[in-house]
Amino acid sequence: MTTATKTGKKNSPMMKIMKAEPELFSVLKEGDLVQARFLEQKGNEVFFDLNRFGTGIVFGREFNNGREIVRGLKLGDVINAKVAEVDGESGFTELSLTEADKHKIWQEFKEMKERDEILKVLITAANAGGLLTEVKEVKAFLPVSQLSNEHYPRVADNNKEKILEELKEFVGKELEVKIMTVNSKLNKLIISEREISDKGVQEMLKNYKTGDIVEGIISGVADFGAFLKFADHPEVEGLIHISELDHKLVENPKEIVKVNDAVKAMVTEIKDGRVSLSLKALKPDPWKNMNENIKEGEKVKGVPFKFNPFGAFVNVEGADVQGLIHVSEFGGVDEMKKELELGKKYDFIIDVLKPEEKRLILKIKTEKKKEKEKKTEKEN
Repeated sequence: MTTATKTGKKNSPMMKIMKAEPELFSVLKEGDLVQARFLEQKGNEVFFDLNRFGTGIVFGREFNNGREIVRGLKLGDVINAKVAEVDGESGFTELSLTEADKHKIWQEFKEMKERDEILKVLITAANAGGLLTEVKEVKAFLPVSQLSNEHYPRVADNNKEKILEELKEFVGKELEVKIMTVNSKLNKLIISEREISDKGVQEMLKNYKTGDIVEGIISGVADFGAFLKFADHPEVEGLIHISELDHKLVENPKEIVKVNDAVKAMVTEIKDGRVSLSLKALKPDPWKNMNENIKEGEKVKGVPFKFNPFGAFVNVEGADVQGLIHVSEFGGVDEMKKELELGKKYDFIIDVLKPEEKRLILKIKTEKKKEKEKKTEKEN
């Protein structure tokens, strides 16, 4: 075939018409949205003019589902309809009115997402994973991870029951959100509150980096740590984990900080719009040069303050650190609790001291051991 022939076909009158008005040559397919002009209703059958695609019909289940839509139609009214079947048993193109409405709504959701539109929603229910609501009568889900820092549940160890209790507080309240995920096939609409709050916060966080020292006010204390609002940008709130409050083992964060305390902290991580902070990093490390103060084999005084299956934690007097006395020193947990009393001062011996590992192992001469040693001495 010559180039002239190819060009001639491309520029033929028919090709020109197809290029100018492609809709004249399109084929109707199942799932297409069409403009349907109301013609008439005969009992439970409703007829529509589909222009060059002929006549459409709504009947059976689709008639029952779309009864309210049909009821308000007048001759000549044009509405959106979705093609359910192109060549139906009736000989007409079978239509769905309700499916067209759903399609239109999901299209609106996509447009809202593209526009970055902010919506107000009323929270209707909660589960351990997040909050439930409706947008244009479509169920929407707000995951816990997409809550703003202000509303994020401050619960230790991700306890689902406690998280649910906190989330239930939002039922009946309005929140501002953005659409994050739209999937009409899975009927999935995911929304986010964090997308709104974090946008401004993330811009502010560009002014900070790991290692920066920030000043702020303690805005909340939970059993897993404390929250700090930055003094220069109160919209920014960071978490000081319980392990970063002090060099010593902290049982209750309220022993170290209280709400409204003004403190300085070091930024340890900035990730996904969330800030991790440390108070410990700005405090002198008591383990540093520990060998200069105490040595293995020395006697020290200490106060046990916590039992666990491995032994007992002890506050060592004059060292500002904690040591561990192993349960094997007593022959079992029950025996240990009989020999040691929390809050009472005892004489201990330093068995192992490794400051670089922040490890201090203690020994003690219990009453049973003393009696056993006396008995052995008498026998010898």
